[in-house]
Amino acid sequence: MNETQLLQTQLAFDSVAADYDGPRGNNELIQRMRVTLWDTVRDTLAPGSRLLDLGCGTGLDAVHFAREGHEVVATDWSPQMVGRTRARAIAEDLQGRVDTAHLGVQQLGQLEGDASFDGIYSNFGPLNCAPDLIALSNQCARLLRPGGTLVFSVMGRICPWEVGHYGLRGRFRRAAVRAARGDTPVGMNRHVIWTRYYLPREFYRSFAGQFDLSSYRALSLFVPPPYLVDFQRRHPAWCERLGRMDDRMGGWPVLRNMGDHFLIVMRKRQAA
Repeated sequence: MNETQLLQTQLAFDSVAADYDGPRGNNELIQRMRVTLWDTVRDTLAPGSRLLDLGCGTGLDAVHFAREGHEVVATDWSPQMVGRTRARAIAEDLQGRVDTAHLGVQQLGQLEGDASFDGIYSNFGPLNCAPDLIALSNQCARLLRPGGTLVFSVMGRICPWEVGHYGLRGRFRRAAVRAARGDTPVGMNRHVIWTRYYLPREFYRSFAGQFDLSSYRALSLFVPPPYLVDFQRRHPAWCERLGRMDDRMGGWPVLRNMGDHFLIVMRKRQAA
């Protein structure tokens, strides 16, 4: 991913920052996925941990973890998103627990504090826009304490709902977009986000040199992806049953490789 593509991606997120919490903040399917990451962080990291948020967006996750007693450094490639996070922390009187930095995932080398974080998390696919996962892995290993944890929500390569939704409408090119290799342009608000899609173990390979794979599971496999929230609202009881199937079966072999996103947990190896 080149500098032009990175800047195009930044502009796309800047363009939606002011209204990002509108439809997304009221989207039940997004919130369901968000809570899964929250629960995973709660179950894998001790209270009062120091956390690094990669791609913080408007700060919903950072403020949540600050309320839970964690200390959070929230970073994003979009300066407008960082501004939203800073304003949210101030409004919640949590600025003492939430620090912000305008840094893309490709700029973590500028972040000081070797081995100063207990955990690093990223929600809703910012790492799909990372130009170099191996470089990202090296920086995560530098910043994490031995035994520290990564919890990442990443857009997957195989989304059955997406293939069915667009395929049935004859939009075969759109249905197959996740099958593309390398940098893929995705439109948002008349701008372009440059994205790469992964299978879970394909994603993990870039981290395998310094991290052990603890677990991974599908997100929004049986439940529709967030852009189909109108379907969910028309069929809430049915989608609630599908949600229970996600909870029960999303971590099963084979099935965990599919879904709108996958949630992957990795642990830094202890120093020899």
